[in-house]
Amino acid sequence: MRFATALLAAIGLTVSSPFAFAQSATPAPAAAPARAQSTTEGPLSPAFEYLGTLRAETGTRTVIENGPQGTRTIVQVVGGRFEGPRLKATVQTPAGDWITNRADGSYRLDVRLTLKTDDGALILVTYNGIGQTTNAGASLRVAPLFETGDSRYVWLTRLQAVGVGERVGTTVKYDIYALK
Repeated sequence: MRFATALLAAIGLTVSSPFAFAQSATPAPAAAPARAQSTTEGPLSPAFEYLGTLRAETGTRTVIENGPQGTRTIVQVVGGRFEGPRLKATVQTPAGDWITNRADGSYRLDVRLTLKTDDGALILVTYNGIGQTTNAGASLRVAPLFETGDSRYVWLTRLQAVGVGERVGTTVKYDIYALK
């Protein structure tokens, strides 16, 4: 019985080894080169590409207190502008932020807005993040994702962005970077 089991295992390895080799020998796609990490090196440091600055004006706030998830604040985004080297666009309405106030005093951002580029493309932008109240307003950290079917801007759909921003009064401003 042991001999038969060993024989079957050997046959299985012999038959499957060309497939395993073929899979491991497949090169990475040219559009997304793999960044190998040596076991002797430390963790990889991310690189960033500046995408632009998003400025938005907020409007009315609706507060729903003491719900099962905490207090919620829905903030209307009434307009704004994205300005960057490869993307120039206006914030379209409707747009808004569904904020969850957290027990530690911070709040979770959940924003959805549409950008209309100066050349007519529509781009959905969604992001989550964390906000903290400051003396001037709020400090904000976000992770935007972009969606579009317009071939001129499909490059946006392939990246993860991060943003660092602030709110002062009714104005929100973020500097947005692509994580490389």
